[in-house]
Amino acid sequence: MTTNPKNLIRSMTAFCRQDVKEPWGDLTCEIKSVNHRYLEPSFRLSENLRILEPTLRETLRKRLARGKVEVSIRLQSAVKNSNKLVVDTDLVKQIVSASQEIQKTIATYSDADSMKINPNELLSWPGVLTTEETDQKLVSKAALSIFDETLNGFLETREREGLALKTTVEQKLIEIHDQLQLVQAKLPEIIQRQKEKLLTRLSDIKGELDNTRLEQEMVYLAQKVDVDEELERLKTHVDEVARVLNKGGPSGRRLDFLMQELNREANTLGSKSIDSQSTQASVELKVCIEQMREQIQNME
Repeated sequence: MTTNPKNLIRSMTAFCRQDVKEPWGDLTCEIKSVNHRYLEPSFRLSENLRILEPTLRETLRKRLARGKVEVSIRLQSAVKNSNKLVVDTDLVKQIVSASQEIQKTIATYSDADSMKINPNELLSWPGVLTTEETDQKLVSKAALSIFDETLNGFLETREREGLALKTTVEQKLIEIHDQLQLVQAKLPEIIQRQKEKLLTRLSDIKGELDNTRLEQEMVYLAQKVDVDEELERLKTHVDEVARVLNKGGPSGRRLDFLMQELNREANTLGSKSIDSQSTQASVELKVCIEQMREQIQNME
């Protein structure tokens, strides 16, 4: 497997497991992750694999940006090898040679018969009989290999889920764009209707109309319904979200910030609402933004 491209949106939640069987034992590697603001890796390694943790940690740091990641690598030694006994023949030769020298010395000063060497006594000598151990370099190499394979599969899973998240957010962007167009198209009609209502109320007032008061009310109305700035900012934020999604890579933090900005403008739009249609549009906008935010919180 090749290294995953950096221009893809990835989810922070994923799981992958790989197993490998070798003559000296079985290796199992699992990698899983959940959402987290930063990259927080943790490792559960068999005792003779703990020396690999710095290397594994550095590899994760280079290939992941965020998420709480748990890595597990377990080694199950093969029974037939774990109990195999090995004789240190070099040590045996040294012991026999030393025993023969001792026998010659004893024969020089004594008429006693030469002593025979007992093989059972040799076996009891410290270091003569040991348990065969698997080559640590071989085990470490296999552990790093299965880790790389598992990490590749893990990242592929993140990318598949990230694609689904991206698709959902893009659909919500279309819905927001439609709502903005609806508000902008209805705005002249809304303003005219509110102006007529205001004039009707003022005409009902007994006596002469106060021109100053009329002007004040019209200015207030104009300020109340002037949401062009909010609509433009909403469009700008929508375009920026789309740009970040297309650019790809670790984008979760940037997108989360944009959700806050979108929500702020939607709230302002709602506070300026003077019509049921614009009020409904503001509600729909906030619903879409919240749905996007839920998806973006899963993005790396």
